[in-house]
Amino acid sequence: MFSLDEDDEGEVSFGESSDAEREMTPDIPKAPSVKTFDDGGDFEGASDVDSGTLRAFVVAVIYANAAVLLVALGPMLWFFEGWSRIGPALFVAGLLAGVRTYQTYRSWERSRDAAEPEPGGDADDADDADDADDADDGSAPDSSATSDSPTGPAGPDDSGTDAEPPEA
Repeated sequence: MFSLDEDDEGEVSFGESSDAEREMTPDIPKAPSVKTFDDGGDFEGASDVDSGTLRAFVVAVIYANAAVLLVALGPMLWFFEGWSRIGPALFVAGLLAGVRTYQTYRSWERSRDAAEPEPGGDADDADDADDADDADDGSAPDSSATSDSPTGPAGPDDSGTDAEPPEA
């Protein structure tokens, strides 16, 4: 038939690299594996996330999706289909879903802030609690440590130094 088919002289192979090109080409790096929630199909990776955070996230996503759908769909039904009762009702329901999304986020944020102690505030809080206990029991605060007058409760006669014996 054709002489070029029997011996590959003169044929150019497009798309195939030569041996020299294969030797000079660097190895393709492998992408690292990423752990996702749905590796096994049963959300076993979700156990690493706090249950309150996961719940708030799922609820906020549902509310946000409903808000976007209803806020977009309501005016379109009102304008294009002339549904003057259902369109505005859907729009208002979408706005309320958006408000609930924000409320869910703020509730989660407040619960997270309440759960985290302030750094370095533990010792100060304990001292403040002791001071509050002293004021609540009705007794006067201990003034012996703060008095600077020599005739007060912490005067020089009570210290034991430079005290002269009483004259009889």
